[in-house]
Amino acid sequence: MRRPRYQGRHPRAFHLKYKEHQPERYPDAVRQVIASGKTPAGAHRPIMVTEVLAALAPVPGEIAVDCTLGYGGHAQAVLARLRPGGRLIGLDVDPIQLPRTEARLRAQGADADVFQAIRTNFAGLAQALAGASLAAADLVFADLGVSSMQLDDPSRGFTFKDDGPLDMRMNPTRGEPASALLARIAAADLAALLREHADEPEADALAAQLAGRDLPTTAALSTAIADARAPGAGRHDADARARTVRRVFQALRIAVNDEFGALDALLRALPTCLAPGGRAAVLTFHSGEDRRVKKAFQSGARAGVYASTSEVIRPSPDEVRANPRAAPAKLRWVRRTS
Repeated sequence: MRRPRYQGRHPRAFHLKYKEHQPERYPDAVRQVIASGKTPAGAHRPIMVTEVLAALAPVPGEIAVDCTLGYGGHAQAVLARLRPGGRLIGLDVDPIQLPRTEARLRAQGADADVFQAIRTNFAGLAQALAGASLAAADLVFADLGVSSMQLDDPSRGFTFKDDGPLDMRMNPTRGEPASALLARIAAADLAALLREHADEPEADALAAQLAGRDLPTTAALSTAIADARAPGAGRHDADARARTVRRVFQALRIAVNDEFGALDALLRALPTCLAPGGRAAVLTFHSGEDRRVKKAFQSGARAGVYASTSEVIRPSPDEVRANPRAAPAKLRWVRRTS
């Protein structure tokens, strides 16, 4: 059987990047991708790991919950600090990625005594703890960014860089895809959504042209957005067009997955899910997310629920240079009163 070969030196299509999909077989190729400041296809590079560990301060024997397991990068780093005697619960709503990450962590020695994976949205943190026979956790972490595995795979519909079905669901088996949302939504509601979820300055003009449209693919939506941009709004500026498309995609993704509603539920449940003296850290990538986390932490501190809260922590310049996707990240942490 012939060995597969790249089509050209650097294939662009996600499904053709077989070396990146098999990092254990092609480590040199993966190292070259990472050295170029990119993320290997089908993988995810955890952001601000050092800062997250400093905020959570895990020690052996503690119970931790990673609310957004993703590729497992942060979980792997925390697990190393919990041994011996500790335990980590990993939550993720994505039925495609969760079993892959669980298998990867199991292969690295995380057996059932120290690691349990649960498919659920982090809005159900309290129920997940109860299902694991736990009253509370010493550490809770949530990374609110969309993983590279989802962003880079055109079949998931999160990206406008390659054509694919306009889906955007974290759990493709539940809810409605972004195409269905666009087809049924009224223009006024879409404009409000674009303003709230993406601070879109052209919300009204875009909504008037996009609402009620049958746009089944990411390419169809990208083209419709470019055609709908208001006159005088940099219609011929490629960078401006890309920013508008990115904001619309972001707003639809947040709406399709009810990301703000899930975050609000997590923040409400957090005080009762943290053991006395427990620590929680949240990594955000959007002003709306960061605003919610900041207000919830400040409110809890005023009420005496949290003993201390952090100022916002940003990724280092070195990390941003090495991984540009880290640029918008903001980390905040809080400690439960004793």
